[in-house]
Amino acid sequence: MKILVRFGELMLKGKNQRMFVNKLISHLKIKFNDLDVKVINRRTQALLEFDEFNLNEVEKRLMEVPGIFSYSVIYEVDKDDEIILNKSIELLNSIVGENTKHTFKVETKRTDKNYPKTSLEYSMYIAPKILNKMNDKLIVDVRNPEITLNIDIRFSSVYIYVGSTRGLGGFPSKIAGKGLLMLSGGIDSPVAGFLTIKQGVDLELIHFESTPLTPLESINKVIDLSKKLSVYLPHERIKLHVVPFLDIHKTLLDKVSDSYIITIMRRMMYRIAERYANLNNIDILINGEAIGQVASQTLKSIKVVENVTNLPIIRPVSTYDKLDIINIAKDIDTYNISIKPFNDCCSIYVPKSPVINPDIKTCQLEEEKFDYEKLINEALNNIMTLTINSKDHIDLSMHGFTFKESYESLVKSFDNLKRK
Repeated sequence: MKILVRFGELMLKGKNQRMFVNKLISHLKIKFNDLDVKVINRRTQALLEFDEFNLNEVEKRLMEVPGIFSYSVIYEVDKDDEIILNKSIELLNSIVGENTKHTFKVETKRTDKNYPKTSLEYSMYIAPKILNKMNDKLIVDVRNPEITLNIDIRFSSVYIYVGSTRGLGGFPSKIAGKGLLMLSGGIDSPVAGFLTIKQGVDLELIHFESTPLTPLESINKVIDLSKKLSVYLPHERIKLHVVPFLDIHKTLLDKVSDSYIITIMRRMMYRIAERYANLNNIDILINGEAIGQVASQTLKSIKVVENVTNLPIIRPVSTYDKLDIINIAKDIDTYNISIKPFNDCCSIYVPKSPVINPDIKTCQLEEEKFDYEKLINEALNNIMTLTINSKDHIDLSMHGFTFKESYESLVKSFDNLKRK
């Protein structure tokens, strides 16, 4: 069996086209290295050859490879009119059923320009023959057909197929530099990560954990989200950097005015993320902020929070409607993980009246109440990095996390903290 893979936007890359195509071909070969799939580079397309029983798995994996515009399951036959007709009828019969009628048209593409009939002439030649053999199951409609039979006359053979499936689009993985995603356990940040990977960014993840203020399950949720994102990268591996945020978190709850806690918390997170990125040659920060969804995501809040960093910050979902974000989360299978009821740093404690128009001077006064540089350096020195593989089972107890508190004691510890 064969699938024709189209590259789409990659073909606009001029002198860099070969680099983009080679990167995508490499990703395809890695993606199918455990299946008996042959990946053939056709310069502007790729051809996959495999056993028919692997069709569902091959199609599933194709939808995990950025840079693919579309693909079609094709049937390759000899350049013989009778063979082309018979295969076309066989394919159409497998689609239309016994007692149904469908509108259709034939669309011919003539890659071999020396073929005696033009594209239009061949469509007009073969369509009546198909109609005569199909026992009134088909009606011609060249404007808005339900079924389009594609015949691609190539130099050595003919491809026959019906329709195509849209791929992820975007660019091949890891071709656009490296980004650090500030990954929470919510709906938005995994979607932001997925959209960034789609554009060819090599993604690493950073997560701020505050156990025992936050339950251990919240970190496991983040690991599960990391696994979902890893499938879109070659070798299906992704790095997750876990920042011990407990001391900073407790200090903020103890020292910072209630309405400014979330604002100052996010400024601390940005400082840590930027410094870690600079230490590891990461080009940009990425997060799941969407304008106006919560108090910390007003334009004024965003401006004040990002004031502490000089790195470019990408917000892929900033203008998305929440329902659109949820739909993408469902498509990439992160939604049901994100809605599990285990809070992260930003959601475990929400002030009664969080400031929606913070100002930088007030933030600076709040930050003068404690030595945040010392806390940030301690957090940076104790970051734990996990390499997440989509197929691995990861138990945090295997990676040095030794939290003995029960959930009830975590809640009690949190409630006992002083909050201003």
